[in-house]
Amino acid sequence: MGNRTPLAATLAANSISTAGTSLTLIGVPWFVLETTGSAGRAGVVAFCATLPIVVAALIGGPVIDRFGRRRTAVVSDAVCAAAIAAIPLLHFAGVLDFWMLCALMALNGFSHTPGNTARYVLIPDLAEHAGTTLPRAASLFDAVSRGARMVGAALAGVLIAFIGAETVLLLDAATFGLSALLIAAGVRGVRAAEPRKAEAPVSLRAYGTELREGYAHVLGNRLLLAVVVMVMFMNGTDQGWYAVLLPVHAEAELGGATHIGLLTALFGAGGLTGALLYGAVGHRFPRRAVFTVCVILCGAPRFLVAAVTGTTLPLAVTMLLGGIAGGVLNPILTTVIYERVPDRLRSRVSGALTAGSEFAMPVGGLAAGLLVEGAGATGALLAMGGVYFLATLSPLVFPSWRTLDEVPGAEPVRKPVPQRVPPPERAQAQAQAQAPVSSSGPSRPTPGP
Repeated sequence: MGNRTPLAATLAANSISTAGTSLTLIGVPWFVLETTGSAGRAGVVAFCATLPIVVAALIGGPVIDRFGRRRTAVVSDAVCAAAIAAIPLLHFAGVLDFWMLCALMALNGFSHTPGNTARYVLIPDLAEHAGTTLPRAASLFDAVSRGARMVGAALAGVLIAFIGAETVLLLDAATFGLSALLIAAGVRGVRAAEPRKAEAPVSLRAYGTELREGYAHVLGNRLLLAVVVMVMFMNGTDQGWYAVLLPVHAEAELGGATHIGLLTALFGAGGLTGALLYGAVGHRFPRRAVFTVCVILCGAPRFLVAAVTGTTLPLAVTMLLGGIAGGVLNPILTTVIYERVPDRLRSRVSGALTAGSEFAMPVGGLAAGLLVEGAGATGALLAMGGVYFLATLSPLVFPSWRTLDEVPGAEPVRKPVPQRVPPPERAQAQAQAQAPVSSSGPSRPTPGP
């Protein structure tokens, strides 16, 4: 039996940090709509919050290895706590300008990405340390994250209604602080979590070489590249949904922030269910077939339902079912990535994957805000939903997805070559022709060499 404490501490820290992120995801757009009344400004804040995520992912992989995954996670959460806490504190003091809000959200996004990546790339080593399987650990990691997202979203909707978005952001800052403490105290004795000795001295040239290794690995693997491109469009439209479209739709049609919390919580509950189902039985089925069905159902339907209805129930059912489908996706992709990326490159490749996957997020939030102001909420929902749907057709179109079921390093399954059975009379003639001639009776087998 292995030591499960580091894995448990990482799962707990990630769940608490994710719950806090859900508070930010709902609290900040609502705060902007309340204080400015502008969907366009909400889109600008979303752009400022997500662009640094891409920048940090683009350049952060080698830093995580050299600085250490454990240290990176702790420092990342500590900086996020300070940045988020500053927003309500400056607002209460009456000195928070719009540019300050954008700058603080940019700092939060830039700092949050390395911590997320550090916790993510530790999972294979922590699973081995705990004596559990990689698919089970990956499913558990995704399940607790989705459960935390569900709880955080539900709390955000209720708390905003009762204590205000500003106080919710203070609570979010506290979750980041608690996450940092859990990683600092719980993830000890794991070699992969500590700083890695550099093969070359610290220099811009060595850093560039290490950075290129991560991107070269992604570009050289067609399946990973296909995953990045598809998820990039999905994340971009998702950012538009959560940062602009859902808050605007809830304010105009559904009844406020509590409905945002309810819908996001239902999506998270569905995601938790889907992840647990895949961890229990889903891995027995072909990955590509399961993935293709679930990715088409997970996102685009909610845009369409929100565009054609103005009530909560149809959208709630759609988001719950979409969450179940979406919950299956990350365990599959996580397992595939862990299988295809060696430990030495894991931080660098994960940084490259994150950068590519989230490249469209800044544009998604900004585009959603501009579409709402230019084409109205319904037009924006249909346009963004159409992009989402086209992206999710990728597994049906591109041949690289056919390798989703392959496990690198596994022995290929070879079909037995059927042997031609001769007719009885021919078999008898062959036996007589091949039998040794003996005048003393039946022959005995001749020993082999």
